[in-house]
Amino acid sequence: MMLYPAMNKLKSHIPNRYMLVNVVALRARQIADDAEEAGIQLEEKPVTLAIHEVADGKIDASGMDLTISVDN
Repeated sequence: MMLYPAMNKLKSHIPNRYMLVNVVALRARQIADDAEEAGIQLEEKPVTLAIHEVADGKIDASGMDLTISVDN
């Protein structure tokens, strides 16, 4: 099974696999929240959209707050 985009392409933008997961998860949450606020039905899942943004070089780990926050 071949994945698209290829992991090599994703890792060229974010070299650490674990950071890649965090960046994609954070961006996917932002996409989902923005779509919900705007009342927009997404054609694709937020994670898919976030992965494509990384592959296209639109986002990387710079400037993203990847700290974990816990609500009490």
